[in-house]
Amino acid sequence: MVERTDGQPMTPIPEPVARVADLMSNFRPRWSLCGGWAVDAWLARQTRDHGDIDIAVFQDDLRALFEHLAGWQLIAHDPTVAGNTSEPWDGRPLVLPAHIHARSPDAGHRLPDRLDAPAQQGFGLDIQINERTGRGWVFSREPRLTMPLRRCVKQAAWGLPTLVAEVLLFYKAYTRPKEPRPHYDLDFLALLPHLTNEQRDWLREAISLVHPGHPWLPQLSL
Repeated sequence: MVERTDGQPMTPIPEPVARVADLMSNFRPRWSLCGGWAVDAWLARQTRDHGDIDIAVFQDDLRALFEHLAGWQLIAHDPTVAGNTSEPWDGRPLVLPAHIHARSPDAGHRLPDRLDAPAQQGFGLDIQINERTGRGWVFSREPRLTMPLRRCVKQAAWGLPTLVAEVLLFYKAYTRPKEPRPHYDLDFLALLPHLTNEQRDWLREAISLVHPGHPWLPQLSL
């Protein structure tokens, strides 16, 4: 169940996010806003420019997703294909970690020969594929790190299912050592003052488990 816990009124949804919300409004399986726009949703304001919109779905809902996005141009990335593949996704099962770049049928463009800059090539929706087991969201298999599904997604300022702040930052922390991106640090600094003690504690312990020397840890310990 999605719930809002901060007691603040809903704020107008930015137009790019509203389009995705409308697209996913009748998708019956679970989905949630994630990535940079989700950071902004928790802050109730846009903090920076975004190249695309990220949403999260589960691996076992891929068939439903493929059918829901019929007519869209879909390119899936997982360990079985080259990083710049432009091969259309045919609904095949994906090996984690995986994500899908999606371009609206309204774009009217043929698929590129190489997908080198998805957002610049019109693929404005990036779908992150996640794993769950029972009633838990699996963030890391080794070491094992999970959270109950009911705690992972809540309603933020725009009234949409949104990945909770500590999980958003965990994913950015998890990726940062492999793909350093300055905006990850900006997102962390923007959300840090708004985390509860419980959220800080969870994030500090989660990052310590997968990246013991991570540079965000000292600030989470203050």
